[in-house]
Amino acid sequence: MNIGRLFKHLLAPRWLAARHFGPALSAEVGAAVVVAESNQRGELRFVVEGPIPFVYLWHGHVARQRADDLFAQLRVWDTEENSGVLIYVQLVDRCVEILADRGIAAKVPQAEWDAICRSMEMAFKSGDYRGGALAAIRRAGELLAQYFPAGDRNPNELPNQPILL
Repeated sequence: MNIGRLFKHLLAPRWLAARHFGPALSAEVGAAVVVAESNQRGELRFVVEGPIPFVYLWHGHVARQRADDLFAQLRVWDTEENSGVLIYVQLVDRCVEILADRGIAAKVPQAEWDAICRSMEMAFKSGDYRGGALAAIRRAGELLAQYFPAGDRNPNELPNQPILL
């Protein structure tokens, strides 16, 4: 356990996610997810978290492990074609993780997701939360359209609105 990281999270306000992703931007993110999902069969979930809960910090979980936990808790894996994607923004650690379900991971190289993560991190570092988030959702939608183009049946299996923790 990293004591400095522990205190950083404990001292961060719970409303940190809402500060950077207020109602207007949250609505834009939700609308961007709808657009991104309209031409492909993947399902996107966008989660922004301020401080990580104490129990995860105590066990030394890094952003990737927290994203794994949220991927399961939010049932992103529970889609008909195993085509769920979680975009997880960890504000205190200044880290972005993208997790793709096995149907997508088998086709889309991890390097593509990592590039989107680094691009978002750079935008966020300069204070451009709107641009970083919307560009990432757009790019994720483009990648999914290459491998999972929309067909006759394209159900919306997961909620489109972002989750702020």
